[in-house]
Amino acid sequence: MRANNRQADELREVTFTRHYTCHAEGSVLVEFGRTRILCNASIEPKVPAFLKGKGKGWLTAEYGMLPRATHGRMRREAAQSKQAGRTVEIQRLIGRCLRAAVDLKLLAEKTIIMDCDVLQADGGTRTAAITGAYIALVDAVKTGMAKGMFTQDPIIGPIAAISVGVCEGTAVLDLDYAEDAIAETDMNLVMNGKGEYIEIQGTAEGQPFSAAQLERLLAIGSAGIARLIALQQEALST
Repeated sequence: MRANNRQADELREVTFTRHYTCHAEGSVLVEFGRTRILCNASIEPKVPAFLKGKGKGWLTAEYGMLPRATHGRMRREAAQSKQAGRTVEIQRLIGRCLRAAVDLKLLAEKTIIMDCDVLQADGGTRTAAITGAYIALVDAVKTGMAKGMFTQDPIIGPIAAISVGVCEGTAVLDLDYAEDAIAETDMNLVMNGKGEYIEIQGTAEGQPFSAAQLERLLAIGSAGIARLIALQQEALST
């Protein structure tokens, strides 16, 4: 039995607290168990130089962890004058996946910036960030449309992400830190509301995994993402 008596294909407790901050166009605190991430969405009336004059907008993301988000204090990356490779990889992943949720042509040469700051980490920070950031994105677009920044809703549809892995020979969903540390296989899935894959990141940490194990990971992952999307829609309806 897993922590909190979870079944192998069971999510941690997931909550979304919308409008968590008052200044950003969209904001949500997302919690996956003890992992907590603040996602803010900001709209800027400009685009990167490579998109100027092309009649389309852009979406990008920044990701960071607070110094005591983990067991020991980490130095702020700003104090080290550079970002860690992991940080750069994760924020590129978040931006890349969320761009699959919007029609960039309808952003009308505006940029949406997603800031995902990890307040407390207990595994699955990148997948929780993507899942929560989608809600902040939707709220930001609603704010932008109310202010006349967009003439049409650019949201294509929901996306969500989850981690899966093999622990002691068993395929499990939504790994916490203790499970992630011992997993023989570690994988992150990002999917849309149609059940289509946007990104798959997977690797054998301890030993190779079989085709049957991969099939099981994809099955429990897609079912988990379907539940997350239902929770997103429930949160957005309130």
